Amino acid sequence: MSMDFASGKELHQLCREHGLTISAVMLRREKELGSVSEQSVRERLERSLQIMEASVHEPLGQPRRSLSGLIGGEAWKVYDAKIESLCGEALTRAIAYSLAVLEVNAAMGLIVAAPTAGSSGVLPGAVLSLSEIYGWPETKQMDGLLNAGAIGYLLMRNATVAGAEAGCQAEVGAASAMTASAIVELMGGTPDMCFQAASLAISNLLGLVCDPIAGLVEVPCQSRNAIGVANAFTCAQLALSGITHPVPFDEMVDAMYRVGRSLPWELRESAKGGNAGTPTGCRWSAGGCAGGCAGNRAPGNDAGQAEY
Repeated sequence: MSMDFASGKELHQLCREHGLTISAVMLRREKELGSVSEQSVRERLERSLQIMEASVHEPLGQPRRSLSGLIGGEAWKVYDAKIESLCGEALTRAIAYSLAVLEVNAAMGLIVAAPTAGSSGVLPGAVLSLSEIYGWPETKQMDGLLNAGAIGYLLMRNATVAGAEAGCQAEVGAASAMTASAIVELMGGTPDMCFQAASLAISNLLGLVCDPIAGLVEVPCQSRNAIGVANAFTCAQLALSGITHPVPFDEMVDAMYRVGRSLPWELRESAKGGNAGTPTGCRWSAGGCAGGCAGNRAPGNDAGQAEY
């Protein structure tokens, strides 16, 4: 029987009919449609995990500033202070790791787009931090990536993961939904709980705009990855506790896409709105305002002073 699916409803049905987890269905789908062996699939997953491992740990040992100077060293600051953390070890470590991946990306390093460069810290931040705390083997970490991949595939097929098309809700929001679902499965939850967590994650970040300062994948992208992983932890906890979201996953995916398409173009990766459209954001832009910030003034400026 084919393991292909085009919606969350179809994926859920396959899980129920065959008594499989989301990751198991996704593994069979990869083997079936790619005409490859399980070993081949796992070799690719192993390579992704290796890249993720390096990207979460390198900035902790050797912090580097981005080429623009906007970010650098934030991951180490959070990680070094984890003993006094308000969030507990698991989430604090996940936050630090999510920040680290964005630092690697901004320094032109190698990362895994999960699903995009701008949202690449959420999934590894969660999976690797929890693996270190619970001692999960690499094979279980792969299950997390397979589960997240299934949710990401559905988001890409039925909506988008591009900030330029639907805002940051389609990037960090998607990554958070993928990660929430993965956490639930890794913690022993059911496929239904995975979909509940993913739906909650999308709902919580619905409408999040994409407004990178100077058009760079640095600010506010880095801190939004931290929010994305915190949201994933929260939604996974809710779902594992038996809390449900009244709107089904497929409907939330559709809602996210419709909300994203209704966002003004300035709030879809144009670098002219939101954070990027502030006077300070404009000053960081190499081209100045480029016409996108006309009328904005620094705090305290009156009408007779220079505009940005």
